[in-house]
Amino acid sequence: MHKWLTTLAPRGFLWKLTALNVMIITLFIVLSGLAMYNTACFLVESMGSMNNEKQVYFNSTLLQYLWLFSLIAILIGSIVHYLLTKKLVSPLKELIESTKSLKEGSYPDPIQVSSKDEMTEFVEHFNELIQQLKVNEYHRKKFVSDLSHELRTPLSNLNGYLNALQKGVIQGDSSLYHSLYNESQRLTKMMNQLEQLKEWDYASHNIVADKESVDISSLMNQCVSMFQWSLNEQQIDLEVNMSPKLLSLNIEGIQQVMTNLIDNAIRYYEGNSPIRILGTEKEDSYLISITGPGKSIPEEHQQSIFERFFRTDPSRSRETGGSGLGLAITKEIIEHHNGEIGLHTEEGLHSFWISLPLR
Repeated sequence: MHKWLTTLAPRGFLWKLTALNVMIITLFIVLSGLAMYNTACFLVESMGSMNNEKQVYFNSTLLQYLWLFSLIAILIGSIVHYLLTKKLVSPLKELIESTKSLKEGSYPDPIQVSSKDEMTEFVEHFNELIQQLKVNEYHRKKFVSDLSHELRTPLSNLNGYLNALQKGVIQGDSSLYHSLYNESQRLTKMMNQLEQLKEWDYASHNIVADKESVDISSLMNQCVSMFQWSLNEQQIDLEVNMSPKLLSLNIEGIQQVMTNLIDNAIRYYEGNSPIRILGTEKEDSYLISITGPGKSIPEEHQQSIFERFFRTDPSRSRETGGSGLGLAITKEIIEHHNGEIGLHTEEGLHSFWISLPLR
């Protein structure tokens, strides 16, 4: 019996709200009833149509009905309030349980709500938060897994060769030392790129706001000039057609974006057509495209090409020195400029496009 009563009895926040509501309803009904009772008694008495005995009977009967109706009104009001409050508080209880699960390290299932009010909006934001945490956890685990995979091969190679040199199993020569040096340089470059990626990941508004007004056409020409030797050596034609336009940019960041994209176009160049760089103003943005021929990119890989450590051809990228971080850094920089970046590819012709806001 005691357990049954304990189960039915409202507790906590729900009980406090119900108790407060009962007190307010009771006070309001009692005061209203007393006012009505005194007014009715006064009006009947002032008419003088009743003797004292009938007046006392009328007053007693009226008081009984007032108490009866008051108790019924208090009971109905309390029950209705309890049910409505219980419906309101129910998502809070689920939120508490979900928060406990989150604290213990597991991700709770989304909370289901049927009403359309502020509580529903709050619960929906909580569900979105849980989903975002799941996505972040997935990317964190994937990042750690990819990083360990990227480091394992070069470190194993370095360790194996150095161990063999130490034991005299092999003799060192300039070719071997050059290979070991290149491997260590690749590791160093990867660490530097990770550091850059971290800086842009956690870039404050002050860093992103460190912008200067610069002619985007001149900036692109400066970046292109750094690749002139590579272009001549590989006999690759390059066409640049950039409309002059002053943009407010983080110059160092945008230079890195252009450098990464031009470097990719040259590194993975396959074909005879020239690399084309176009820039034009369109409505409220400035569009840049870097287009060049290359090995076909499967459609399922095109959406993942900006992910960290992603490679369409792991062995080929490793040989050419790519770490799979350049495009991830590029995307971070563009997004911190409130811009967009994407890839359009068709029959071996790949075009990276960038949209930068004019304001």
